[in-house]
Amino acid sequence: MSRIIFYEERNFQGRSYECNSDCTDIQMHLSRCNSCKVDSGCFVVYDRPNFMGNQVFLRRGEYSDFQCMGSMMGMMGMAMMDTIRSCRMVPMHRGQFRLRIYERENLAGQMHELMDDCESLQDRLYMSDCQSVNVMEGHWLMFEQPNYRGRMIYVKPGEYKNLREMGMTSTMKISSIRRIMEVC
Repeated sequence: MSRIIFYEERNFQGRSYECNSDCTDIQMHLSRCNSCKVDSGCFVVYDRPNFMGNQVFLRRGEYSDFQCMGSMMGMMGMAMMDTIRSCRMVPMHRGQFRLRIYERENLAGQMHELMDDCESLQDRLYMSDCQSVNVMEGHWLMFEQPNYRGRMIYVKPGEYKNLREMGMTSTMKISSIRRIMEVC
């Protein structure tokens, strides 16, 4: 069973809230979130309620100062996050991975099917943009920069006809894609 514990203060101090499933608004339980521990499983955390805004993938571990971590991630070209407002549990997937990426919205334009990681859509597929996706099997992270860097979007099985509706800005382009394979 997956479990994450959120704390109001840095270094796991103050009030806490334990979660083992999706949570649309952590502020219903805590006034703020400055640290967290992932005891088991994997989670995607968001800086806005309802699974919107910047996203960060967290695996088992301790995150003692999320504000510092957000600043460090900003320097590394990843999304900056001052706080966590919602979280989504990533279920463990055993089996094949398969998704189709499309150049334009509404599953239109140039299409490629992937069953493994892709470090650079431009270099491997000669695809300059990805605006929609159909995830048929597995759970995936889509990154704005090659080599799995920069802001990311988590996608699970289903159709995503407009990635911009998921909080992706008009300037963000998907450049690399990675399967979530590890035992969470």
